[in-house]
Amino acid sequence: MAELATIARPYAEALFRVAQSGNLQAWSDLVDEMAAVAALPELKELASNPRLSDAQIAETFLSVLKSSTSPEAKNFVNALVENSRLALLPEIAEQFQLLKNAQQGSADAEIVSAFPMQDAQVGDLVAALEKKFGRKLNPSVTVDPSLIGGVRVVVGDEVLDTSVRAKLQQMQTALAS
Repeated sequence: MAELATIARPYAEALFRVAQSGNLQAWSDLVDEMAAVAALPELKELASNPRLSDAQIAETFLSVLKSSTSPEAKNFVNALVENSRLALLPEIAEQFQLLKNAQQGSADAEIVSAFPMQDAQVGDLVAALEKKFGRKLNPSVTVDPSLIGGVRVVVGDEVLDTSVRAKLQQMQTALAS
């Protein structure tokens, strides 16, 4: 993975510099969409087809996107195709999001709950987490019944696990030692 990150970084940084001169959120949405399309198995197969020219691959890729693409975005896709880097788009999107968050002083927060949470509960939790982490958080909430109860929060490389499953594992470790 570190190798993919190393290869993707210059592309993400170049794209971020272009995005800063325009609408950063629109670029972020477009990069996310491009990453989702590039991750499709059919597109991976298309991109590796030796019978197709780079122009055909780029044109097909751009035609699948729902968003309208600017000339800069088309040039970016063409550069990726010419360098056989289209498969890197998910990693490029991840690094682009990190650059965007760093500029905005925010971070992504993955919240996993044992039960579905209402909007008010998510808002209260995010407010408390923003105080704890000292920055604005962009939450994404998923449900995992195996947690039994509580929540598990991942912000960057920090994990806050208050789930019942984690507490049971801690008790089991303490009893076993």
